[in-house]
Amino acid sequence: MDSINGNASSERKHAKSQSTFQFENTSTAIAASQMRNSLNKLADTVPDPKMRKQFETQMDAFFSLFRRYLTDKAKGTAVDWDRIQPPNPEQVIAYDDLPDSVTTELLSKLVVLKLNGGLGTSMGCVGPKSVIEVREGQSFLDLSVRQIEYLNRKYDVNVPFVLMNSFNTDDDTQSIIKKYEGHNIEIITFNQSQFPRVYRDSLLPVPKDINAPIDSWYPPGHGDLFESLENSGVLDELLSRGKEILFVSNADNLGAVVDFKILSHMVESKSEYVMELTDKTRADVKGGTIIDYDGSVRLLEIAQVPKDHTEDFKSIKKFKYFNTNNIWIDLKAMKRVVENNELQLEIIPNSKTISVGKGESDINVLQLETAVGAAIRHFKSAHGVNVPRRRFLPVKTCSDLLLVKSDLYSLSHGNLEVSPGRFGPAPLIKLGGHFKKVSDFQKRIPHMPKIVELDHLTITGNVNLGKGVVLKGTVIIVCSDGQKIDIPNGSILENVVITGNLSILEH
Repeated sequence: MDSINGNASSERKHAKSQSTFQFENTSTAIAASQMRNSLNKLADTVPDPKMRKQFETQMDAFFSLFRRYLTDKAKGTAVDWDRIQPPNPEQVIAYDDLPDSVTTELLSKLVVLKLNGGLGTSMGCVGPKSVIEVREGQSFLDLSVRQIEYLNRKYDVNVPFVLMNSFNTDDDTQSIIKKYEGHNIEIITFNQSQFPRVYRDSLLPVPKDINAPIDSWYPPGHGDLFESLENSGVLDELLSRGKEILFVSNADNLGAVVDFKILSHMVESKSEYVMELTDKTRADVKGGTIIDYDGSVRLLEIAQVPKDHTEDFKSIKKFKYFNTNNIWIDLKAMKRVVENNELQLEIIPNSKTISVGKGESDINVLQLETAVGAAIRHFKSAHGVNVPRRRFLPVKTCSDLLLVKSDLYSLSHGNLEVSPGRFGPAPLIKLGGHFKKVSDFQKRIPHMPKIVELDHLTITGNVNLGKGVVLKGTVIIVCSDGQKIDIPNGSILENVVITGNLSILEH
């Protein structure tokens, strides 16, 4: 199968002399050989034979990824933009066109998996992101457990709830899930791979032994799901129990709930892989999109786009949808592609730095990642379903947190449901740097404002909201440096801009 990198065309565009190719092939061979030797030495530092065997399996997977990265780099490959087209009608089906269906017997074949490898550091939190409190004292994990528990109870089934942890989140997650013992839910966990970071200049692994500092390693993105599920033995266990369909989503997407229409459609269409897409807005221009590439369906991420086509990629007219990362996968098909070594997921090189200490410059490192959405091209009858925006409700920032905590939603069995008083899409909320950390957000907005009639909210600077505040239309509050704005209890702000300094003392 053709690679999305479009090798032949790229080689025409970036013509390289024979001597350049020979030099790069030699360099690639040397770099690969040095990496292989280093990985073998790393494996020798694992004392326990059983653990060493598991470690070697992971290092083999890493080496395969690294070698592909070197090969792609040497070829000077890039996406051939001329071969990219928006998806055709067979490749994306409208959710509204799917028949209404509540086929409860299909639930007995279903498994729900949450990608639980991420930390809450970007929101100023310690530990797994999935344990951040999002609503009425409950975390992402609590809400997911309540959803599955309700399904199991209502339909008298056992839908297993699987968590793919990383080495960053596993210990904390194992402690937290103990509180669900005695609940009507079966929780299965496994870890994704732990790969070595690579020095950007020498292309050698950062860790020298198995006990190297934690920042020498990285979890290689959610594309690692396939091999890790197989290597952990969980895939075989699920298949042996007659489970057939895996519903995968990000732990922080509160809209990713089990959907009977999509579940039934997947079975009836005999599709091995269904990706949920939603309409792109100007806020989503960086999200991966589904494309037609020489007649086959692919995922295109912004990291793969040539710089001179970035604006084309962001176009809402040409690429109308983006990937929500809610994905439905046939488990037997997953077993097949992993066993046959068919997966060649596009590599996303991610540059990072490791802090060394005062007076010393940071170390530049590389981590090679893959995305679960890129696997779409390896499955039969794979396609997208264009779903309503309510199925994509991620919480990446405190601006998102304000939205999901507000009166715009109510909670029912762990599901967030939009208020019947709301018309149109969710409001656009932009909170500035003073609200970056969850702890700061909670101090400044201890009581959620009412926002059912809000269209746009921007708050920057030293701003605090009182109790019972109502926001309508477009509200912009900008506090200058050294100033302070306190919005009093019970304020109703509609289509206003507030700047400068405002502090009202309560008598």
